[in-house]
Amino acid sequence: MKTKLYLDNQSLICGTTLKDKSEPEQNNMALHVCERPQQVIENRLKLASALNCGIDQFVCANQTHSANVHRVSVNDSGRGSLSTETAINETDALYTFEPNILLCTFTADCVPVMFYNNLAGVVGVIHSGWQGTVKEITSKVFQHLVEEEHCNPSDFHVILGPAISQEKFEVDEDVYVKFKNLGYADDFITFNDKTKKYHIDNQQTVKKQCELIGIPSENIQLDLTCTFKSSEGFSYREDKKAGRHLSFIMKKN
Repeated sequence: MKTKLYLDNQSLICGTTLKDKSEPEQNNMALHVCERPQQVIENRLKLASALNCGIDQFVCANQTHSANVHRVSVNDSGRGSLSTETAINETDALYTFEPNILLCTFTADCVPVMFYNNLAGVVGVIHSGWQGTVKEITSKVFQHLVEEEHCNPSDFHVILGPAISQEKFEVDEDVYVKFKNLGYADDFITFNDKTKKYHIDNQQTVKKQCELIGIPSENIQLDLTCTFKSSEGFSYREDKKAGRHLSFIMKKN
């Protein structure tokens, strides 16, 4: 099983799973896009073992490209871990102050956002596809944490996991206009005269959203792996039946 860890210390573990052709379903971690659900559950069980936790500590959402956020409590432990029916509904961002809860987000080209704030004691994940980015889900999550949970934005650390690169994220004018209307994404948009298509860097746009809320740029880490080009990447653009990466973060006891 291929897994990339961004953090593994006394207080936190954070990372993302990778496509692995030697594993069942190529190490797909998503129950909503799979051929054999039991194999996905087996992949999750392997991940749980590797992370030294139980699958009943996973918390997953039914992601719908919304801008909705859910504060995860101990009572949510295990939701979505074995079935989509128990997942947190219509939610694309999760955060918790509780230890020993593995927050999960699923992506295949979209930007997985993982964050922590050691002073406030909070960790979280955000799913930001282009639809979530133009809805400013990342901005709204951090705004919520600042206003409702009294966090200091400068204390956050953010990891943006593997996503589709600007080169491969080719869009028409309708999507271009939505990014243009954000007012701060111009530097991340190019136009190809030959194809008459726009190319947008969704990952850099999400980074900008973090910076605008007050998170220092030096606190933001980018995984520049392109999910379309990498053999270890799941890409919906490349294959509409693609599996999903599971990006995760957990506070340890």
